[in-house]
Amino acid sequence: MIAFAEFLSRGDGVWWGQAAAEPRPLVDALIAQNDLIGPIRTFTGLSWNDQLAVTMPARVSMVSYGGLGELRELSRTGRLDVVPCHYSALPRMFAEHHLPRDVGLVQVSAPDRDGRCSLGIGVDYVADAVPHTPVLIAEINEQMPATIGSDRIPLERFAATITTNRPLPEDPSREPDDVDRRIAAHIAELVEDGDTVQLGVGSLGSAVLDSLAGHQDLGFHTGMITDGLMRLVTEGVVTGRRKELDAGLVVVGTALGSAQLYAGISELPVRFLPTSYTHSPQVLSQLASLVSINFAVEVDLSGQVGAEVSRGVYVGAVGGQVDFTRAAALTGRRSIIAMRSTFRGCSTIKPRLDGGIVTTARADVDAIVTEHGAAHLRGCSIAERTRRLIGVAAPEFRDELDKEVSQI
Repeated sequence: MIAFAEFLSRGDGVWWGQAAAEPRPLVDALIAQNDLIGPIRTFTGLSWNDQLAVTMPARVSMVSYGGLGELRELSRTGRLDVVPCHYSALPRMFAEHHLPRDVGLVQVSAPDRDGRCSLGIGVDYVADAVPHTPVLIAEINEQMPATIGSDRIPLERFAATITTNRPLPEDPSREPDDVDRRIAAHIAELVEDGDTVQLGVGSLGSAVLDSLAGHQDLGFHTGMITDGLMRLVTEGVVTGRRKELDAGLVVVGTALGSAQLYAGISELPVRFLPTSYTHSPQVLSQLASLVSINFAVEVDLSGQVGAEVSRGVYVGAVGGQVDFTRAAALTGRRSIIAMRSTFRGCSTIKPRLDGGIVTTARADVDAIVTEHGAAHLRGCSIAERTRRLIGVAAPEFRDELDKEVSQI
């Protein structure tokens, strides 16, 4: 295994890829060798590494753009530093050294005939961080597919490598339930044939993709490709013919799904591109057909969205929500925020946000969708927004919300 003390000193910063592209053997070795290095600052996004909260020494600090996956446990124990930022800002933050960037850990494909490795299914912020990182260390995974879209990295760019042959981790999200499917059915009514869709992930995202099976000529410009999106491509629902940019192509930053998705990714019309493209305001403003579909933890009665904190714990992120909702609301077709009407016995539509953190401004939200319907907010006054939002709240909380409003 690599001796990290050769490349790292006290106080240095390390980043690594996220989700299925997380170079788990390198991360585990880095943590195990910390006694030889000293305090360091680390950065990653969505992590499925269930050992981070268990084995990470106290002098290894973790910073991220949100509390996704196993980082939630670090948030619960007060060991996660969250940088509240739009996903589109990550490239600039790496460039300006606001985020750790002394050493980068990547998982890449086997080299091609020219000795160049693909970032595979984990392009996103990694491709933007690479040019600003002096030392790159790679896990060359024989099972990482080579993908098209971003520049490949020559072997000589890596200061050290290890070679593995391990399956990529699969998305642990649960299957959609009946509530997810009812919400998704309402969302499907707001999407028209030929729209270009951006969609959040998880069980509700899967349900939305299933609900779009009857549409035609959809396009996708989004953060991640999942199994549900792959099915829509193979079934001919997603053609991208009417997209204003990248016609005929699905544009994503990473893949999040099953072994079947990873194995078939190279056969799909997909381009894996860096965050500086997928979330760029300049790019998104050219997609007049854009419909953004994102998810929330809570919404207040004026339409302000909280998608980051629940009961004091980071469970989400700003992520790309604002990048896409603003573009969809101003220059695209429509911005949609969806969520269940209740969580742990409480209404998710509230007079004021419990977390006190506004992720998405009310002016950027065109519709709020729950299992009880869609509240269309574009062009509505505060009073009308309140009335419509109470109409899609859980029925058992509507009278209480009405009383709260009358006392404000």
